[in-house]
Amino acid sequence: MVLVMGAGAVGCFLGGLLQASGQSVVFVGRSRVLEPLATHGLTLTDLDGRQNTIAADDLRLFSDLPSEPPVVTLLCVKAGATLAAAQLLESSLPAGSVVVSMQNGVGQAALAQSAAPSLCFLDGMVSFNIANLGDGRYHRGTAGFLAATDHPVLRPVAEAFKLQQLKLRLVADMRPIQWGKLLLNLNNPVNALSGMPLREELMQAGYRRCLAALQEEALNVLRAAAIEPAQLTAVTPQKFLRVLRLPTFLFRLVARKALKIDAKARSSMADDLSAGRLTEIAWLCGQVQRLAQSVGLQAPLNARMQALVEAWPQRGAPYSPSQLTQALGI
Repeated sequence: MVLVMGAGAVGCFLGGLLQASGQSVVFVGRSRVLEPLATHGLTLTDLDGRQNTIAADDLRLFSDLPSEPPVVTLLCVKAGATLAAAQLLESSLPAGSVVVSMQNGVGQAALAQSAAPSLCFLDGMVSFNIANLGDGRYHRGTAGFLAATDHPVLRPVAEAFKLQQLKLRLVADMRPIQWGKLLLNLNNPVNALSGMPLREELMQAGYRRCLAALQEEALNVLRAAAIEPAQLTAVTPQKFLRVLRLPTFLFRLVARKALKIDAKARSSMADDLSAGRLTEIAWLCGQVQRLAQSVGLQAPLNARMQALVEAWPQRGAPYSPSQLTQALGI
């Protein structure tokens, strides 16, 4: 049995694919997510035309952890809930149980391990965007893959994902992949503050300028820390900066090959802001700042972006491209 701890967009999509592959899956989540699933079932779609539907009666939905021990747990809660979720798993799972952190940011597995020392936490990563379309419908709007620290218990899981045409890369060192994903996730706050769908936002030169500035600052910090981020798109992170800074008519042409994004894609941070929920900004821009401090540097642009997101409740209105570049001071 696979336990999905945190049945949000990521948890529902990954758990749904595994169940569609014949795995037994238990979804643990909040009532705001579970109630639509109990009413409408779970429907998965993607930019390649996929459609999987699992009837409500076939879903195992729990608000608390079940007594049946899982073979593997996918930790899919938001980064701010990591410690609380790890403590709950520690009190419920057998010692040595494998838990894979499929969360944004860097270091979530280590943080969870500190709160649940009897369990075995592994780093994981979801490189694509998943949007909650409502009524139990979840849509993958960008191309990508999964990755996790190699462990024997994950090999059957990788085969199950393969049946659904989704690759789970099992690797020895997840840090380059996690930092490569974090660089891409620096668009989450830009997208959230724009108020636009992901593709529409990226077609605005001013928003791309903001993203490029955040990524360039992060790359300078990574270079000082001797960390080489993995390439997760068709071009290297360094070349991606040049792509972002192209005029829009050229960016549109290049993006057709380098970025596969459909019109439904949006950042989870945008959903969190609109719903008044805590965002993951402290584990994205904040992570860049913490790494910078560890090597004697600063990351002022990422600090300003974090401040803008945290001040959103007082503003409550999207930033135009020129407003956002001005607010960042670029």
